[in-house]
Amino acid sequence: MIALNFIIVNWNTRDLLIHCIDSIYTTVTGLSYRISVVDNGSGDDSVKALHNQFPQIFVIENRENRGFAAAVNQALEKNVARYTYSVLLNTDTLLQKGAIQAMYSFMEQHKDTGIVGAQLQKPDGTRQHSYDNHPTLATELFNKSVLRWLFPKRYPSKKMQATQPVEVESVIGACMMIRNKAIEDVGKLNEDYFFFLEETDWCYRMQKGGWKVYHVPDARVIHLGGQSKKRAPWQSQVEYCRSLYTFFRKNRSAFSYIMLRTFYLAKITLNLATNIIGNVFVFFQNEKLRYRLSIYTKLFLWHLFLCPDWMGLKPGKKRDKKN
Repeated sequence: MIALNFIIVNWNTRDLLIHCIDSIYTTVTGLSYRISVVDNGSGDDSVKALHNQFPQIFVIENRENRGFAAAVNQALEKNVARYTYSVLLNTDTLLQKGAIQAMYSFMEQHKDTGIVGAQLQKPDGTRQHSYDNHPTLATELFNKSVLRWLFPKRYPSKKMQATQPVEVESVIGACMMIRNKAIEDVGKLNEDYFFFLEETDWCYRMQKGGWKVYHVPDARVIHLGGQSKKRAPWQSQVEYCRSLYTFFRKNRSAFSYIMLRTFYLAKITLNLATNIIGNVFVFFQNEKLRYRLSIYTKLFLWHLFLCPDWMGLKPGKKRDKKN
């Protein structure tokens, strides 16, 4: 049995993808592995570059952007039993020496663990948020920084440096290792999520199924962060909001779901009004304020139009409206 199946989903990030794959080949030693890339209809010759530079890599080429969850499931579909672990990597990550070995070693020693995540870092070594709480009304309606300051044990932040592996609610999906036996137990990613929170939902389901989720601080991975999101900023925000509603609808009470829908819109409306006033005061000369105004305007319009499927990241045909 092969130890690892690396799965990378790509959407118009050719150069990042090449560097990400290079980091696998230069840092992972002593373990058997396969690399699978699922391209979601890129228009930047990503697939051509893959074939030229890494002809040995298994590539699935989609004609359109199918979303992250569906793309990962394509790579998992027929191969789960062939590998001990699957490793999901974002294209904007660079593995550091020993990172995968640290995650693999922990999984081998803790058979009750379904998912482990790495310590994400900026290129200068600054820590990023690498794990998080499951979404609740508190986390989504209040300022997370304030919650982390007031209740540091309940809402841990990147300022709390872990020196040993720590059990967490959810890991950030930029780099995560999943036990394939756990996937067979609880199922693959839920494709109702197109982009955002699919790994959070997975962690939640793993824990409900009796599997543990851990953060492994010795597994260090550089994460550039949000590269696909930067290509479609307001669409990404719409997609996050849609995924958030989906998570609550699936995993929280009906009351919590209704409260979220009601007060999240109120929060967006308040932020929109505040940014309008701020832009008027500076005569629309502040680029950051103009950017925020455009985001909140699109989010408000998405709600005003009753959350249509055609607003967001998924191209072409509409999805069934479930949120």
